[in-house]
Formats: sequence, C-alpha cells, structure tokens
Amino acid sequence: MSKVSSLNDPRPHYKADHVGSFLRPKELIDARRDPSATPEQLREIEDRCILSALQRQQDLGFRIFSDGELRRSQFMGDFYDAVEGLDKDGSIARAWKGDSDRPTGTGLLKLTGIVVDKIRQTRRLTAHEVDFLKRHSPGAFKMTLPTANQFPAIAYRKGLSERAYPTYSDFLWDVVPIIRSEIQALVNDGVTYIQIDAPRYSYYVDPRWRDYIKNEMGVSPDDALDEAIRVDNACLEGARRDGVTLAIHLCRGNSRSHWYAEGGYDPIAEKLFNTLDVDVFLLEYESDRAGTFDPLRFVPPNKAVVLGLVSSKVPELETRDMLCRRVDDASRYVPLENLAISPQCGFASTLEGNLLTENEQWQKLQLVADTARTIWNST
Repeated sequence: MSKVSSLNDPRPHYKADHVGSFLRPKELIDARRDPSATPEQLREIEDRCILSALQRQQDLGFRIFSDGELRRSQFMGDFYDAVEGLDKDGSIARAWKGDSDRPTGTGLLKLTGIVVDKIRQTRRLTAHEVDFLKRHSPGAFKMTLPTANQFPAIAYRKGLSERAYPTYSDFLWDVVPIIRSEIQALVNDGVTYIQIDAPRYSYYVDPRWRDYIKNEMGVSPDDALDEAIRVDNACLEGARRDGVTLAIHLCRGNSRSHWYAEGGYDPIAEKLFNTLDVDVFLLEYESDRAGTFDPLRFVPPNKAVVLGLVSSKVPELETRDMLCRRVDDASRYVPLENLAISPQCGFASTLEGNLLTENEQWQKLQLVADTARTIWNST
C-alpha cells in the first residue's frame, strides 16, 4: 500500500514489520569482547554488518528497515552510554523462565546501571545510528528507544539510590526529559517511524509482578500503571507530525530465549489502548502466555496493531497457513486493514541474542514478508 499519514489513517504503513533488533554476527560479538579492538575497528565491523542486514531486509521485500541495533550492547544500551549517574558495575538478576531442555549459557540479560547520583545526559542517544541510516538505508527506517518506564524497576535499588532520588517516581520523572528530547531530535532528523520498547507494562498483567510492585516497590500497581502511561505520553508530547508513526512495543521479557512475565493484556487493555498517545501497538502474540485476542476489542478505530505472531525465541518455523488463520481471528476485533504482522520481539535484546541461528532468523523474517504479501498483497 502507499504511504499514508499516521494522523489521518489508522492503517499501518508497513504490513510486514519487525521489532528492530537482529542477531549480531559472530565477528561483531567477538570484536565487542576483544579488549584490544579499537573504536575505529569496531565501527568498521559494525558498518559492514549493518550494510549486510539492510541488504537482507531489502532482499526479503521489507519496506521498513532497521540497523538491527547492532551498535548497541543491548536494546537500551544507548541510554546507558549517554547518561552518567549510574553505577555501571551494579546488576540486578531477573527471574527468567525458559524451556528446561534448552541451554541458557551465560548471556541472560544482567541489567546493569544502578542509579547512585542525579543522572546527567552527556550526548544524544541515537545520532550516530541515524546518521549512518540516512546515508545507507534502502528506504524508510525505524528507530527504537527504551521507555523511561524501563529504568526505575531495574536501576533503582533501595539502600543505594535514595541518596540521589528519594523515590522510584522521582527517578522516573528525571528520565523523561532525556527520552522526550531524543524523540524530538528524531522527528527533527526526519525519522518517520519511532518505536518505544516497553517491557515493563507486562508487570501489570502478571500477578507475580503486580505483587512485586506492591511489596517491593511500595506502590499500588494500578497507580503505577496510571503513572507509566502519563510518563510515556510525556515523552511523546510534541512529537506528533504528519507522516510520522509513533509506536510502542509491549513484551514480556526477551533475553537468550527467556522471558520473565506471563498473562494476557486483559487487565490493562482498555486503559492502555485508549490513553497511550501512539499510532501503533506492536503486541506479543506468539504463545499462550500472551493470552487471547479478546482485549483487542478495546483498540480504538484510529490506531493500528502489529501482531507479533512469529517467535523470535525458538528456531522452529511457523507456517504461513497458521499465521493467516491467526490474523483472520484477530480481524474479528480489529479491521484487517488496521493489522500488520511481525516477530513477537527482537531477535537480540542482548549482545548474545536468542537461541537460534542467523539463517533461522532470516527464514522467520522471510515468512513474515511472504505472509504479508499473501494477506494484504503488500509488505
């Protein structure tokens, strides 16, 4: 389909989408781990790997492109690289879940960066990524940013962080200007697809994590949800432009093929879909832990949904017939023209990535593009 304004038309610009991160080639992982590699050598390898990833996306028929987040140490690495006030040696273990017969290795996401001082931004988050993509992307590209809501739960540790911020909320609202200014800068750069990655909304659908919010963070889960929405809307404030798509990706954790939350969107759907100031929701729907399509009945007619039906966590390839049936089921709640498809999450939220091969990754992306052409005659 032709490109349309997100202000006037709820149809997704791209029927075949992706969440943004791709598996790092081995030479890039090795270079990042090599203490003798110079910044210039690392940049040359990054450039070469990104050019290859852009070509693969074009060959598969995608019309929206990503650099695969290949310059980042993890999906929110740009924030950590651009901000001072965090103890980069700190880490918080996360209770990841996964299939017991699948090896986990040592690469589960260790969320480093405990806040110990007032945060200070030292540079822009994504300028270096945008500059390269503006020169080399075969078409429009998306830029991904972590939600401000990502950080209090992982970077605020009682006993260490109070000296900088008395409460989680104080820290949270100090992150907002950093994310908001980056979104504004991306709009000014001419980026037409801006995606916020927001795993923390899964806390409000999983009873275990709702208890964590109440008992460990000391706040009401319902009040925390309201604040989370206000925060993301504050970050998006002033970013709406004709032809610019503002999107949010909701997931339940993604690290080395593991996750940390389960549950359908039912507890948050009506409030979330109707009050978040975005055009597009990218939603996980590749497994039973994501629940049913019933919550999609709350999606307003001026918003679109990208159905994350293809797993980025397992190598087994889904079938086109199954994906078509799933899209048909979802169209009972959201008009078919307001739907698109993608993998349920990125393939590499961490440097090491999920437990499948690059070839298996590209096969899954080929399936996404082929299915979009079958259903909508477009990618």
